[in-house]
Order: sequence, then structure tokens, then C-alpha cells
Amino acid sequence: MQTSARLLFWLLLVAVIVLSLSPAAYLPPQAFSLWDKAQHALGFAALGLLGGLAYPSRMRLLSACLLAFGGAIELAQAATGWRSGDWADWLADAIGLTVGLTLAALVLRLRAR
Repeated sequence: MQTSARLLFWLLLVAVIVLSLSPAAYLPPQAFSLWDKAQHALGFAALGLLGGLAYPSRMRLLSACLLAFGGAIELAQAATGWRSGDWADWLADAIGLTVGLTLAALVLRLRAR
């Protein structure tokens, strides 16, 4: 399971980079701004869950790196000229990451029983 989680984690990380830095014209239109925040939270929840399952002994490092990654994405979006960085998006990333890491910890605890 850990090998599969690692593969899926890294594939999702690349997908997040590509989707985050693609011009908005190539992405589906946003129905409302709350959905944008939900997408950020869901993406980082998935990264947290898969990352926690892939690297269970490195959850703190993973958490710090993914938080930094979310901030770096926002800075990169601001630098592109076709996307805009938003610290509220980073907050949504952090909330999703917390949920994902918590779920990973619960799954690992249940598997240990």
C-alpha cells in the first residue's frame, strides 16, 4: 500500500502544479469563488492523505513541505501574469492539508490495530 500511495502522491503533486500554473483559459470556468477554495482544500486534503500514507514517519516534515508548496504555488501564480496568487487559497490549502493528514493518521492507527 505504501508504494502505491507514494506513486499516487507524486502524480497528484505534479497534477496540482500543472493545474495551478495553467492559464485560466484552459481550465473550466468557476461557478463561484467558494468552489475555488473547495478545490484547493480537496486537492491538499488528497495530498495530505496520500502523503501521510506514503511517508508515515515523516508527517511533520510532509506538513511543513506541503504548506510551503502551497505558498510557493500562490507566489508562482502571481508571477505568471495569467493567474493571480491569493493567500485565502493558501489558507484553504492549509485547512485541506490538516484534514488529509488527520485522515491519514486515523487510517494508520486503524491499520495498526
